[in-house]
Amino acid sequence: MFASLRDHIRAIQREDPAAKNALEVALCYAGLHAVLLHRVAHALYKRRLYVTARLISQLGRFLTGIEIHPGAIIGKRLFIDHGMGVVIGETAEVGDDVLLYQGVTLGGTGNETGKRHPTVGNNVVIGTGAKILGNITLGNNVRVGASSVVIHSVPADSTVVGIPARIVNAKAKVGLLEHGRIAACGEEEGPDLELLNDRIRELEALIRLLLEERVAQGRG
Repeated sequence: MFASLRDHIRAIQREDPAAKNALEVALCYAGLHAVLLHRVAHALYKRRLYVTARLISQLGRFLTGIEIHPGAIIGKRLFIDHGMGVVIGETAEVGDDVLLYQGVTLGGTGNETGKRHPTVGNNVVIGTGAKILGNITLGNNVRVGASSVVIHSVPADSTVVGIPARIVNAKAKVGLLEHGRIAACGEEEGPDLELLNDRIRELEALIRLLLEERVAQGRG
């Protein structure tokens, strides 16, 4: 257990330039505390001590602002940066070396039973405020832009942005903590969308002209 904790702390130090030393991470990082409390709650949950497990998860929520259901399966070295408002549902599965920012939700859609929360692969980055909803899968090395809403599965090595989220061609390299640059990877699509908007306006004007001609002919 201590070896795993040391590995987790070292991973946070490696990825977060704000982490000055191991003691600071151990004492001050709410994301680490939330994961550690979840390990205890999950062990009790597997033993069907559901109420005790939920009490521990609620304690974790009170102390950290991060809500992880004790039934969720969490991999190694999950880094929840800041973390306030993060919610991870009961049947969610999170792989190794995943980074979640504040306000992320791994939730359900409200109309599913059984496996109803997302499965997140290894080395995934999910930006601030993003919502991953339903029994979908994010493959390994996926990047999710801030405030995106993902409702369909995403293949490995993809970058998704928007509401609903769409896959973009991320030509620029994006570092693990550079989630602010993820949305910029899709900016090359901007001109195409503007052309589509112009075309729609042209078609609307043409339809109005045809309607006016038909009305004029009827009066004649």
